[in-house]
Amino acid sequence: MTSNSVDILLVGGGAMSTTLGMILNQLDPSLTVTMVERLDQIAQESTNGWNNAGTGHAAYCELNYTSTRPDGTVDTSKAVNINAAFEVSLQYWSYLVEQNILPEPSQFINRVPHKSFVWGEKNVADLKARYQALSALPSFREMEYTEDRDTLAQWMPLIMKNRTSDEPLAATRIQHGSDVNFGAIARNMANYLIKQDNFNVQLNSSVTDLTTTKDGAWAVYLCHKKGKKQVINAKFVFLGAGGGALPLLQMSDIEEGKGYGGFPVSGQWLVCDKPEVVSQHFAKVYGAAPIGAPPMSVPHLDTRIIDGKKALLFGPFAGFTTKFLKNGSVMDLPLSVRLGNLKPMLSVGKNNMDLTRYLISEVMQSHKDRVDSLRNFYPDAQNKDWTLAYAGQRVQIIKEDEKGGGKLEFGTEAIVSKDGSLAALLGASPGASTTVNTMLNILEKSFPERVASDDWQTKLKTMVPSYGQSLTENTDLLLQVRERTLTTLKLKP
Repeated sequence: MTSNSVDILLVGGGAMSTTLGMILNQLDPSLTVTMVERLDQIAQESTNGWNNAGTGHAAYCELNYTSTRPDGTVDTSKAVNINAAFEVSLQYWSYLVEQNILPEPSQFINRVPHKSFVWGEKNVADLKARYQALSALPSFREMEYTEDRDTLAQWMPLIMKNRTSDEPLAATRIQHGSDVNFGAIARNMANYLIKQDNFNVQLNSSVTDLTTTKDGAWAVYLCHKKGKKQVINAKFVFLGAGGGALPLLQMSDIEEGKGYGGFPVSGQWLVCDKPEVVSQHFAKVYGAAPIGAPPMSVPHLDTRIIDGKKALLFGPFAGFTTKFLKNGSVMDLPLSVRLGNLKPMLSVGKNNMDLTRYLISEVMQSHKDRVDSLRNFYPDAQNKDWTLAYAGQRVQIIKEDEKGGGKLEFGTEAIVSKDGSLAALLGASPGASTTVNTMLNILEKSFPERVASDDWQTKLKTMVPSYGQSLTENTDLLLQVRERTLTTLKLKP
């Protein structure tokens, strides 16, 4: 068994690890960093372009990022926070473009308007209340609203064509929404990092164990595809392996990771690349989630632009599998059950029967059933124009609630050990869109003294000009930052 020592070990080769690796390399190029990936290529799980919707999640169109309070008012706090986090990503990507680390923006991000579209009296009233609450905020001031059918036909011709129902309709839009190829971002960053002196990438390498060492570091045991075994001693370990992060966190046995469980949900998309259909739609259009559906299953009809090719995507259609990764094992879920998370997991199963029924109904759907769902958005959809594609796995977080039971969460959560030597990221949406902000938060917890230093503060503010300041409280800063990012990334309408 071979062994070596590094300052930083990144587990997983997706959006999270490549972003953290890039930030650390620019803060201190002398740090020795190794990234290990179990597959033979970078960014092939959830980060891969076709394994996610590519929505630059800014809460412009996603109705599940706002909720209605008991008094009937709209809670915008989650939407505001997600919007601010995405602005941090846009700033960092703009910096990388200016440094010629990321390529011409259209190779990884493109302007695609973000729209919400609903039908039915209650949904229209809810969307109008959402618009009124959000458009009053500086972050969402460009949001437009309409119930006028002629205007709707201009905004979304494919959706309005031959729509015969006279039920109430409404939509909102923000023109500078984006379609992001997160896989392209991760691969470009990895290609840059591989050329740096102190950065190393190991593919076909799976983590089999993690243990602490006497000096407070980590011994991480690897098994390579051809059977070769290795141990890497690392001062800091980041578990950014998507759905695979939970078993690795459990393996580490840190106190902060106790009690967590995971609920895997698979996703499928209907995809159309027929030019005469694709050319009629240019937007990401999100609707309202069906009753009992998880928030990640909000239906949407999207323009996708991957490697210069346009296509339409509709979904997601949820399914259930016991795998935590698309290329995982059916034993992932059973092997993740521990005495410490058994009660929360059983509680979640008992209290989420609507979700269970929804998943069963989704799995049982035929191709015709799926296209019938699409016709709510696109009345003229033809079965033969659409094919089924499989998305990446999403593992939702299960954790203990205040009453000792369990709760199912649909966001992301960073878990950091008390001494800051190990961090893991669990959860799904908004995921990759907020990666930069999430990685900065991990740095603050794991390297507090270095982050506080003048050197790192100066570099962080160069990479992310708004670092250390609130975009939601400083309107002038927000407008200044947004003008720069929309210009640099070519997202202006």
